[in-house]
Amino acid sequence: MHINCKRKDGYHNLQTIFQLLDYCDELNFSVRDDGVINRSGGNEAVPEADDLIIKAAKALQKSAGVNLGADISVHKKIPAGGGLGGGSSNAATTLKALNQLWGVQYSTQQLSAIGLKLGADVPIFIAGQSAWAEGVGEILTPISLPKRYFLVVCINKSISTKEIFLHKALTTTPILGKIHAFSELANPHNDCLEAAIELEGEILAALTHLKSAKNYLYEPRMTGTGCCVFAEFEAEKDALIALNNVPKQWSGFVAPALDSSPILTP
Repeated sequence: MHINCKRKDGYHNLQTIFQLLDYCDELNFSVRDDGVINRSGGNEAVPEADDLIIKAAKALQKSAGVNLGADISVHKKIPAGGGLGGGSSNAATTLKALNQLWGVQYSTQQLSAIGLKLGADVPIFIAGQSAWAEGVGEILTPISLPKRYFLVVCINKSISTKEIFLHKALTTTPILGKIHAFSELANPHNDCLEAAIELEGEILAALTHLKSAKNYLYEPRMTGTGCCVFAEFEAEKDALIALNNVPKQWSGFVAPALDSSPILTP
């Protein structure tokens, strides 16, 4: 992730590649006739009023003037606060699902406009395609990436995005201009890394551990604003061997890369 500059609205312009993975939380929706939006289970670590799932449902309900409500439950698999976009993807899924269940029929562009107000990463999950991203992350150009396997390691801690972007160690990179200039870098750096390591030094230990794995491609890197780290493999068996060697105090998973999300399947 390259941070280009800070904007007048407090956000940062960036350039990055969003790679989708075949790994997700599970959400269940049940339509209500009384207009109540209710979290019926899961995600208890997050207060319901702060849950992006609930915020997304209420935002769509208000925008479309819908009188229906929903009971929503979530089974979490994606580590919270790990820079993996779990909250943003769940918000996007909520918008897409209730758009259909409530018969709203908003376009992808309309849903993305609602999602962007919830978080800069929500539009990529509404679009549902791996992409080159610019702006605050909402200007998306779909791309096709190699079919690789990713080992993601979570140190079971979290850092807020706000902390990262306010940190003195946050670095910036001048705008590269075109996607190929970014993608041709063998090991594109993450401008958030130094700030994240100062806030949580265990990230560096996890990155160092990943370098002991065999047959990974490129340098192990941090996910988004952290705290997870990852390594990319051509063969699934190599990724699974590396997963088995992850220290017990951490958690991890192996997932294949996706160009398109299953959410696009009719």
